[in-house]
Amino acid sequence: MYGATIRVLENMVEAGTSNSIRGEAGGALIAMRSFEFIFILYLMHKIMGITDLLCRALQQKSLDILNAMDLVSTTKAFLQTLRVDGFDILLKHVESICTQYDIDLPIMCARYKEATGRSCQQRDHITVEHHYRFDIFNTIIDLQLAEINNRFNEGAMELLILSSALEPKDGFKSLKIDKIYNLADKFYPVDFTKQEMHYLRYQLEHYEVDVPHHQEFQNVSTISELCRRLVETNKSQHYYLIDRLIRLVLTLPVTTATTERAFSAMKHVKTALRNKMEDEFLADSMIVYIERELSEPIDSDSIVDDFYSMKKPSGTTSIGIFS
Repeated sequence: MYGATIRVLENMVEAGTSNSIRGEAGGALIAMRSFEFIFILYLMHKIMGITDLLCRALQQKSLDILNAMDLVSTTKAFLQTLRVDGFDILLKHVESICTQYDIDLPIMCARYKEATGRSCQQRDHITVEHHYRFDIFNTIIDLQLAEINNRFNEGAMELLILSSALEPKDGFKSLKIDKIYNLADKFYPVDFTKQEMHYLRYQLEHYEVDVPHHQEFQNVSTISELCRRLVETNKSQHYYLIDRLIRLVLTLPVTTATTERAFSAMKHVKTALRNKMEDEFLADSMIVYIERELSEPIDSDSIVDDFYSMKKPSGTTSIGIFS
């Protein structure tokens, strides 16, 4: 891909239709044929390769919390290993690529010159190797580690691990009463009174014996499906405290994927022809669009029939309602 891009830019420099196009292509070509560009390119390729599995896992609609937490740990470990042992390996690879494409190699032990190289623009004496190892390589990896640690600190990790005890997949094998109780006690103290916390444990004991062996819950694999099935079977009325806790867990913003999908949906719902749409109508329309898997089976005639069957105001005919 890199070689093909270079050839395209070279063709644009030679046969561009205007001076501006040839100039922009020439500037891009100079930047891409530099050692620093190749170094950063392959560093980001390495980092994205390490974090890709975690990113894909977190963007799934049905999130496997325990496996996701394992991926967080392994991703951090691989990034740390890359930081400690990966510079020399990456440098050799970058040098081989530069040799292949006739890109000048810097002298690593030489003094690094910033900007135009004028003495007034230079800071303390550092070598080229120091610049690439510490200013670029370590700094970029540290930023990635800081982002992961910020999103998945000890509190968040514990919250997600305790929440995994509610997962119904594989016959509720993750179900642990103590973990679920600790989840409510430690992270949702405002949502449960002391009396409710006392009663929650009894509900959990009945829940452990009842729900995992119930026929309606045999093929449930996600917490969201579990919540729906509890409502469908009316068990949410008996296990109302557990149902409340499940709904609280479902609001956890593990990633920005849900938000990103909502903004993506907004582009389809609020178009140029609908730019004066009210907020309430926009929110209702987006819910229908985002949850289209649930709304698609509902046909327009059934909606009209429901409105038609509603109690009409006195003195109003059915024709008047829809006219």
